[in-house]
Amino acid sequence: MKVLLAGATGAIGAELASQLQAAGHDVLGLTRSTAGAERLAANGIRPVHADLMDADGLLRALDGVHADAAIHQATAITGMPLFHRSLYATDDLREQGTANLLRAAAATGATRVITQSFFLGYGYRDHGPEPVTEDRPFAEPTGHRGIDRHMRSMRANETQVLGAGGIALRYGMFYGPEPMTRQLFAMVERRRLPVVRGRGTIAPIHLHDAASAAVAALERGRAGQAYNIADDRPVGFDDYIGTMADIVGAPAPRAVPGALLAAFPYLHALTVDTGIRLSTAKAKRDLAWTPAFPSIKEGLPASR
Repeated sequence: MKVLLAGATGAIGAELASQLQAAGHDVLGLTRSTAGAERLAANGIRPVHADLMDADGLLRALDGVHADAAIHQATAITGMPLFHRSLYATDDLREQGTANLLRAAAATGATRVITQSFFLGYGYRDHGPEPVTEDRPFAEPTGHRGIDRHMRSMRANETQVLGAGGIALRYGMFYGPEPMTRQLFAMVERRRLPVVRGRGTIAPIHLHDAASAAVAALERGRAGQAYNIADDRPVGFDDYIGTMADIVGAPAPRAVPGALLAAFPYLHALTVDTGIRLSTAKAKRDLAWTPAFPSIKEGLPASR
């Protein structure tokens, strides 16, 4: 298939582009920069020089271009988000960017659309010990301005894509050889990342496995379906950071009361307020997908 890939120069997008090529697909990579276009071309990817947030410019760049499928992996995240405002540009990409990509996909003749969704669509709260399945609806507004903006964008992203017969991949927390993971490793080495003991459970997913799930969804996913994509072992955020410390030979991270993280509201919402385990049975069944890195024990050492 010929695949239009939004976010082709990002950490996930670059890995996905490589895996798509290895699977025999042709990739059209969307990029805003000349440097990005040159990098894509050097890797055998046809660059599409346009901004996902510029609907008319995107259509002009794709004039006369045919694609069979479109995949949305674009974000504006460059490091560990500490504040809610750090995600506002990504919120816009999930809402308006998705609308623009759907319009562009239709113009190219693409009949298959896949979007990057996120496990926090289920809500920034403790979901209890049972794994959450795709039947669980996304969370309703909470009255918190930042969280509600994130939630609105995640709902809008899925509503648009699933409503058009596309596929949503509800990824866990990404890690791998990418800027945010490297930033966390650096903070752990300098003992600048405290943890709250016994609070916060996340569902990790290595970039390699996030990309392989997208390839599987392209080839075998069912139209109009959402799939949870995470590794096999949910982990407490304190254990996640503790594993990083073991890998780099640093002392155990300092434990602090949760209230001390209130100065970083997004980090607090993610690492203290949220506890979630994801069921990936549907993805394993429908997509014939399994993670190559079943837990952070295997994945984090390969992520430095």
